[in-house]
Amino acid sequence: MLSWAQKYCRHEIVGVVTEVGSKVEKFKVGDKVGVGCMVGSCRSCESCDNDLENYCPKIILTYAAKNFDGTITYGGYSDIMVADEHFVVRIPDGLPLDAAAPLLCAGITVKFAKALGAKVTVISTSPNKKQEAIDHLGADSFLVSRDEEQIKVQAATRTMDGILDTVSANHPLQPLIGLLKPHGKLVMVGAPEKPLELPVFPLLTGRKKIGGTFFGGMKETQEMIDFAAEHNITADIEVIPIDYVNTAMERLLKADVKYRFVIDIANTLKPSL
Repeated sequence: MLSWAQKYCRHEIVGVVTEVGSKVEKFKVGDKVGVGCMVGSCRSCESCDNDLENYCPKIILTYAAKNFDGTITYGGYSDIMVADEHFVVRIPDGLPLDAAAPLLCAGITVKFAKALGAKVTVISTSPNKKQEAIDHLGADSFLVSRDEEQIKVQAATRTMDGILDTVSANHPLQPLIGLLKPHGKLVMVGAPEKPLELPVFPLLTGRKKIGGTFFGGMKETQEMIDFAAEHNITADIEVIPIDYVNTAMERLLKADVKYRFVIDIANTLKPSL
């Protein structure tokens, strides 16, 4: 029997248009397209009017959500999918479908930051990720968050304008806030299950800010995909066939995954296995 995650968690979907409705204007048969985390919104609230459908109070997620007609959305583990054209993005011809799929939600932060001209420091609990972060992802420097002395030395320089915190496990925020220069921003992207302790005093003395962000609206998502194609930015992936899903889930639980799994539903791609 499939678990909740195996039944419902199916977003970051890419494919080719096989049929369009009579009122569709954006796409034609044969176009390469993608669907991210949402498939619907009210289209009339302040957020929707500002191209931020991702913050609509009536957002319909791609999986495990109730659609306008009362049916449940099941995501993309299927041979076909029907979607509102407003919530579909065009995948440029130069961008491989499989390596573009994870960009529709998770993105690939270091590569985008470098392409935008930022000086990038990767912070990780694992020292063995340093070489890959610098040589493969293109980071300028690397910090080990568990190395208190290294963090202390870096904090003394206070050179970071901003930090994207992608950690979903419980962790202290104080060391990260200490790395920020005055007016710096700590943006939470990960989603820890339990509340994190918030050290207020260093925020006051440095006029620092903490915020959060979600996946992008449709306009932002299309701009991101176009930017990725222009700068040859793709996600690092491991392509697997559909009959490997249970093994993939077991590997996820064991943290035996280096890159993002991309499931080839139609068996049209060459697996990485």
